[in-house]
Amino acid sequence: MSDNYQLEIRPECLRAATEWARPSGSEIQEIIRRTGLPGRGVARVLGLSENGGRLVRRWVGEDAEIPYAAWALLCDLAGFERIWLNSTPRPVSDVEDD
Repeated sequence: MSDNYQLEIRPECLRAATEWARPSGSEIQEIIRRTGLPGRGVARVLGLSENGGRLVRRWVGEDAEIPYAAWALLCDLAGFERIWLNSTPRPVSDVEDD
């Protein structure tokens, strides 16, 4: 797989909490890849415990469900518009400057 390959994130995973569908492990892994952070870095940014890297691996492995708040923050770090504000998310690069 090339470094430029990007897994498409389903639109229903990029919606406000009331309309949100949980992402798959592959989608979580892709969002983490887009942040540029290692698992421990993700855990640190999200304020998880010292063993938070293990929890991140469990999310990717679909052994634990990622909370919406953690997902929304990761999406923001990965360059998506703040998904918790509306139900029509777009990557930040698609948003026009005012």
